[in-house]
Amino acid sequence: MSKTITKSSSNTKPISRNKLLGVAGVGWMFDAMDVALLSFVIAALAADWGLNSSQMGWIGSINSIGMAVGALIFGVFADKVGRKTIFIWTLVLFSVASGLSALTTTFAVFLILRFFVGMGLGGELPVASTLVSESVPAKERGRVVVLLESFWAGGWLLGAIIAYFVIPADFWPIEGWRVALILTALPAFYAIFIRLHLPDSPQFTARPEAKKRSVWKNIAGIWEKKYAKATLTLWIVWFVVVFSYYGMFLWLPSVMVGKGFSLISSFGYVVIMTLAQLPGYFTAAWLIEKAGRKFVLVTYLLGTAGSAFVFGNADSIEVLLASGILLSFFNLGAWGALYAYTPEQYPLVIRGTGAGMAAAVGRVGGIFGPLLVGNLLATGSDIGSIFSIFCISIVIGVLAIIFLGKETKQVELD
Repeated sequence: MSKTITKSSSNTKPISRNKLLGVAGVGWMFDAMDVALLSFVIAALAADWGLNSSQMGWIGSINSIGMAVGALIFGVFADKVGRKTIFIWTLVLFSVASGLSALTTTFAVFLILRFFVGMGLGGELPVASTLVSESVPAKERGRVVVLLESFWAGGWLLGAIIAYFVIPADFWPIEGWRVALILTALPAFYAIFIRLHLPDSPQFTARPEAKKRSVWKNIAGIWEKKYAKATLTLWIVWFVVVFSYYGMFLWLPSVMVGKGFSLISSFGYVVIMTLAQLPGYFTAAWLIEKAGRKFVLVTYLLGTAGSAFVFGNADSIEVLLASGILLSFFNLGAWGALYAYTPEQYPLVIRGTGAGMAAAVGRVGGIFGPLLVGNLLATGSDIGSIFSIFCISIVIGVLAIIFLGKETKQVELD
């Protein structure tokens, strides 16, 4: 049953919880489709352009550099011009840049466009979660934000399916990976729908004085004594989660090829592992309002660490597939909880800034993750040792949550 939960102004019709979730979620799904396709495109480009492992790592890392810049800039401006406006801008930016990247013929230009793709993606995700957090009641806020994040699995699945059927196909004279990237430009058209149907955060529109605060005052505000511990906790957790996620997941197809499975076969296995993300999200969505944010984050991150260790050391397809499924289940469940947890740490006037800066710090981890894998593989390190590094980093994040984090289950937002 759909409740009416938000109204941005007297000139905007109320929007139901389910409609808000659907409108924001489909934009989220398109983002995931682009990221998923990138992991497959990296493997295809390595074959078409003769890229080495370090160059492959730079493709993922330049995306994360853009995400760090985008999360910082757009998160800050979400507190100045509104959540909805930034949501639209970022969606258009990443869509257009992603579509243009299909036309490139040089590695350098491809990297430049992937930077702008990353800017749009990095800015949209924390702003969208902040918008939804401010638009639903406290008793179901965490669950709804995790369900928003579950659209990521749908986008990953869509991206994997497109990659499986499109990238290996013969579209002479156009390579399959170019056709796949052209499809990622579709969200630009969706932005028009968002502009017509999505109201802004009712909390933000009810507090016009928030727009009068300076950007620098908002940035300093997240380090005020009252919020400093929360900021430190978020920065640590975001860094290790993004570092491990992009280090592992962008390399999944390539890792499977390195373990002896063909490129086309690896797409099929990754599709199966992607399906495991959905129950990860749904169980986290159920638990987050029952057991709390900290419990879900700690439990699912520990599950991620254990699964990553087994995956990195797997020597059979059965173990590889089973550990990959568990890795997807736990890791994406933890992501959902993190997106729910982050906006709850700050009051309205600095919420976009706080969430955006935490995500920006996380994206710095996303820069180093893929580069680390590429460089270590180039020096002869084995996947098992590399994935053990990710396991250790995740445990550091777990300790930060346990000893520094505060529980925000069903706490009313200021």
